[in-house]
Amino acid sequence: MSRSFPSEKLADNFTAVLGEAEQLLNDAAQETGEKARAMRHQVEEKLAKAKICMQDLESQLADRTRACARVTDDYVHAHPWQAAGIGAAFGLILGLLLAPRR
Repeated sequence: MSRSFPSEKLADNFTAVLGEAEQLLNDAAQETGEKARAMRHQVEEKLAKAKICMQDLESQLADRTRACARVTDDYVHAHPWQAAGIGAAFGLILGLLLAPRR
């Protein structure tokens, strides 16, 4: 069973809205006069929806980042020696991976 996160749904919606806007732009290029104006208006509406969708996605990402930072901060304050050990181990592993090979 796959689990869909709200941000994935927003990203999918954003992609769909952009696809629709692109199609409307392609169709509007073929039209003139009032029909072209109506199509441009539809594109503007789709792009406004996409902008709102991206703002929602950005807000969710910022909320998750703050929550993660809070949890990390709480853990480090509650377990300073373990956090230092984890950081040192991570640094050692990263150093070994990035060190030049002879």
